[in-house]
Amino acid sequence: MTTPVEEILNIFSKLYPNPTTELSHDSPWQLLVATILSAQCTDKRVNMITPRIFSRFPGPRELAAAAPGEVEDLIKDCGLFRSKARNLIGTAQLVVSQYGGEVPATREGLMELPGVGRKTANVILANCFGVDAIAVDTHVFRLAHRLGWSNAKDVLRTEEDLMRVISRSKWGDAHHWLIYHGRRVCLAKNPRCGSCAVEGLCPKVGVPAGRKELMP
Repeated sequence: MTTPVEEILNIFSKLYPNPTTELSHDSPWQLLVATILSAQCTDKRVNMITPRIFSRFPGPRELAAAAPGEVEDLIKDCGLFRSKARNLIGTAQLVVSQYGGEVPATREGLMELPGVGRKTANVILANCFGVDAIAVDTHVFRLAHRLGWSNAKDVLRTEEDLMRVISRSKWGDAHHWLIYHGRRVCLAKNPRCGSCAVEGLCPKVGVPAGRKELMP
């Protein structure tokens, strides 16, 4: 018997086939840089910024030797650009010194890198290394609560709730489906409930306080 969660995910799978990240990238390193930049910045903006970085610093070895000011100038139209510049350089240095220039393929290794939290690590694991993972960003957090799949007030517990109600084989796709739906229909303000394909299955649970606890 199909559960309400499975029914909603089946609808999403038809609405958003072949789900993947909307961050442009050609390698795990490029996606790592893009995901670090994406905190408090739209994917569209990040996709405008990353070509500048990779043109000037093609890989981690080049970025590891960069001066902070050089990187800041390239990403200054991205939110928190000074701290992100430091994190990008620090991450490049660790990737070179500890991993031979290759992005680590474990959550533990990724989370040792500056600017990389659990959400960013899960994005890299799911999109680059085929690891079943759910990255809880602001859209995933919002929809998880509106759909009644979690009532947790922090990101980690929300992720744990989602892992319990969603089949493991669908974790990676579900992450993208929730992001797509959150960006296109279930908006933070004025959600488009009248045009929502899952309106009849949605309990319309409000998003609880605690979004400030979202981490990169």
